[in-house]
Amino acid sequence: MKRNRMKQSIIMALALIMVLSLAACTGSKNKENTPTSQPSNNSQPPAGEATPNPEVPAWQLDTSPIELSWFVGASWYPHSWGESLASKYVTEKTGVKVKLEVPSGEANEHITLMMTSGKLPDLITMGSWENAVKKLWEGDFVYALNELADQYDPYFYKVAGDGTLKWYRQENGNTYGVPNDSYSPNLMHETGMTAANQTFLVRKDLYEEMGKPDLSTPEGFLNALQLLKDKYPEYKGQPISPFFAQGNVPYGMTEYLQNLLAVPHEQEGKVYDRITDPNYVTWLKTFRTAYERGLINVDFLVDSDTQVEEKTNNARYFMMVREWNGMAAVNPLLASSANPDSYYIAVDGPQNSNGDSAKLFPGNMDGWMVTMISKSTKNPERAIRFLTYLASEEGQRDLFLGKEGETWDMVDGKPTLKTEMVDLLSNDIEKLEKEYGVMDTYWMVRNPVIINQWRPEKAPVLKQMEDFANAQAEIDSGIYKGLDPLGDSDVAVAWARISQNWEEVMPELITAKDEATFDKVFESFLARRDSYGFDKVLEFRQAELDVRKAKMAE
Repeated sequence: MKRNRMKQSIIMALALIMVLSLAACTGSKNKENTPTSQPSNNSQPPAGEATPNPEVPAWQLDTSPIELSWFVGASWYPHSWGESLASKYVTEKTGVKVKLEVPSGEANEHITLMMTSGKLPDLITMGSWENAVKKLWEGDFVYALNELADQYDPYFYKVAGDGTLKWYRQENGNTYGVPNDSYSPNLMHETGMTAANQTFLVRKDLYEEMGKPDLSTPEGFLNALQLLKDKYPEYKGQPISPFFAQGNVPYGMTEYLQNLLAVPHEQEGKVYDRITDPNYVTWLKTFRTAYERGLINVDFLVDSDTQVEEKTNNARYFMMVREWNGMAAVNPLLASSANPDSYYIAVDGPQNSNGDSAKLFPGNMDGWMVTMISKSTKNPERAIRFLTYLASEEGQRDLFLGKEGETWDMVDGKPTLKTEMVDLLSNDIEKLEKEYGVMDTYWMVRNPVIINQWRPEKAPVLKQMEDFANAQAEIDSGIYKGLDPLGDSDVAVAWARISQNWEEVMPELITAKDEATFDKVFESFLARRDSYGFDKVLEFRQAELDVRKAKMAE
């Protein structure tokens, strides 16, 4: 009997073990595609590895080979990792090989599909304004960087900067992303480097042949377009496109044009409705008149990226509402072409009725894009350490300048690009980026405060545009960037509907047969905007602005 009871006990014990094992396996499978809320507090450094020291970069503790996938939310990003000198050097030093991924189409849609599947790349870089960023944070798809830093690399706090961490800190006290190209107003005031890149550009030779016409008033603008049509309709056998607006309706023809017109963002502490500003409406009507007279067509509203690139490369635009740094590769090429005066220069464009100078967006604390670490990664410790390295002065130097002795030398105590690198920057930027990978090839965690000290002097055809933008930047207006609601909330959906409708209405306004039709279309849009919930959008903007002001005052 004892033997039978013992046998039964053993069988029951084995059965219990099997049940627990199956449960563990099932739980493990379920967790594969489910983000965890935070890194395990019981995790220990790998065997033989020292505990991270807040004073020492933790990437040095483990430089064994590893591959991290990195999603860059820009379909136009052309670079790879592992072929260029700079990327090879970083991999050799840190052990981290990077597999870069870019979306084939719209970044928001691409990353949303990844969230649905539960499989995300190790590192994610997205525009700070993108809806998906909030979804990643609120949906628990990415790690709180402060929690990873506490556990794996406290040196992160030394390089991330308290200002940035504070700016991006969420209500729960966590920070989920680090920005690139982030500028504080204090830094801009101190250095005069504003990171402003909005400019109004004209083709130098045509503009000067016309006698440098006044483009700041509706009358002068229309007269210049008429002169272009009458005397300069073609260039190299191809029709000249009179006008281009970067980013089409939502950017070039809306907030960008409003900045040129110095339309205020707030009045007496209250967020201002810029679309109904009288000066802005006057200029929209000016474009309508230009279309009615056959002085512009709708190509600037419908051209594909390929068409824009082809026209730009062949100097077939006369005027452009365009960020000057988008001309960094083209302008030097045009200046060294058979027609060396066919490059573009920044001039005063449309102004308000008072003739005020433009108030252009500078850089801001939001930066351009934010980089995050997803909870799909199997190596959160290597990911945070790699991110910390890239954000440090050492990492910034390695990616921006490359390898000492090969792409840069120490000259009078300052890291300085070799002459041949500077020459490539002016004459063959594609080779510079592909073979050497230096300068702005890998900009995902770029910190201008660090790297700008190493930049070579810009060519005159670029510096003119940059200086013009800096001179017209409204340094304290960076706080107004990105006030609009994002995500899936009711107010965000309302704003999405309004924005979509505005994109549809703008072509109707510009092609309206007369001013009365323009007014009717515009009033109809405003009524629809109200019905979609614009009052809630204004409330959201006001609350967001108040929060930002409070953060800046801390």
